[in-house]
Amino acid sequence: MTQDRLVTPSYCFILSANFLLYFGFYLLMPVLPFYLTEVFHTGNATAGIVLSCYTIAALTIRPFSGYLLDTFARKPLYLFAFFIFTAIFAGYLLAGSLTLFIILRVLHGVAFGTVTVSGNTIVIDITPSSRRGTALGYYGLSNNIAMSVGPMVGLFLHDFYSFPTIFICALGSCTLGFIMATFVKTPVKQPIKREPISLDRFILLKGIPAGFALLLLSIPYGMTTTYVAMYARQLGITGGSGLFFTLMAIGMAVSRIFSGKQVDKGRIPQVISLGMYLACFCFFALASCASIAHWNSHVSTFVYFGVALLLGVGFGTMFPAFNTLFVNLAPNSQRGTATSTYLTSWDVGIGIGLVVGGYIGQISTFDMAYLFGACLTIISILYFHLRVAPHFERNKLR
Repeated sequence: MTQDRLVTPSYCFILSANFLLYFGFYLLMPVLPFYLTEVFHTGNATAGIVLSCYTIAALTIRPFSGYLLDTFARKPLYLFAFFIFTAIFAGYLLAGSLTLFIILRVLHGVAFGTVTVSGNTIVIDITPSSRRGTALGYYGLSNNIAMSVGPMVGLFLHDFYSFPTIFICALGSCTLGFIMATFVKTPVKQPIKREPISLDRFILLKGIPAGFALLLLSIPYGMTTTYVAMYARQLGITGGSGLFFTLMAIGMAVSRIFSGKQVDKGRIPQVISLGMYLACFCFFALASCASIAHWNSHVSTFVYFGVALLLGVGFGTMFPAFNTLFVNLAPNSQRGTATSTYLTSWDVGIGIGLVVGGYIGQISTFDMAYLFGACLTIISILYFHLRVAPHFERNKLR
């Protein structure tokens, strides 16, 4: 069973690098809407558009990064993107105008889109196929641990320190992560036969149906990670909004361990369905918090934080299963393309969620934004059962 060994030095290094990268990422996520409104005096809708530039840039580069990863050596591209991602935090310290900030966000999104596809693909390369679901589960768990402490630390720093201090902390975290990444040893990549460039080299065509279902789920998720602290203010929850992210991450951490093992047993559609049902319930509950607050603020607060935990369980259950679903639809020579299609689908929804959430929050209230997102999860569930699951069973390669 030596060949099925999961825990190796390289795996531990890439887990550490991934945690530190996402810690820097999540440190800024809940703070940036406040940064834009307090420093540049933008409205919610404008803030949503500015923040979505990051996601749009990430999803634009991901299909190309998947192609590059499948064509050339993966580690150099991973390290280059990691370095650029880290360096741009220093740029934020010098951004004195909204225009310059937007340019830096676009560049940051390009680097993030490349480094995340690279990291996910390298994890698949350095772990045995029989442990893939578990490996991706623990790899994602490092994201969730970062998510549990990053936003909380970011909001704490926002309350007591300046924005430059927050940017410096993010820079330090990602610098250490880059050092960890340099120690990852990857297998020698065999040269592949040069083939005519086609659409399938950039997007996994067999993964498009699953990508659409995932996109619909990520729209309300994007609204949640970006605007949930502002929604807490609407509900009258003045302190502890960082706890929402901590509870959400705890739910993800616990469920990823369980779901990864179930995925390794071949129960991919069943695991995804379970997570979908739970996410749907959570978004409807989150939308109802505003109505409950008019009746009893204590109950509303309890529901708000309860949703955080259950929402983490729902998405933590789905993530390893969705990732493995895309990989199992692709030949080994297209692992990078499969991973980039999975992450691109997710990012498209996140970007839509940023814009739509900010717009609905400005013309109406955030509870209406979450109600809209909850309705999208119903559509996603129906589409997954009617189209995605049968398509996967017919086309899976392993």
